[in-house]
Amino acid sequence: MFVPEGSKFIGQTIVETKLAESDINVLTLYRGSKVIPNPRAGRVLEPGDKLLCFGKLEAMRGMVPARTQRKRRPVVQELDTQLLDGQAGADSGSGE
Repeated sequence: MFVPEGSKFIGQTIVETKLAESDINVLTLYRGSKVIPNPRAGRVLEPGDKLLCFGKLEAMRGMVPARTQRKRRPVVQELDTQLLDGQAGADSGSGE
């Protein structure tokens, strides 16, 4: 779980988030380049923290923000028909 800027969890300790009451256990806290395994319940969360959690999917589903970005679509380029026509002529003249 990512703790974005403006999250209600910022400034709260892990125990104050009441994740455990929803049967969600925080296994690891990633803060910048630091990896904090089994963080203490009194650890205060900061913007940009990432939490590796274990629990029921139903309990965690509501904590993940909805995606606001649309999926990227690949850029489709038009084929050069002259190139294709030239290649077809070369293939047909092989005599096989």
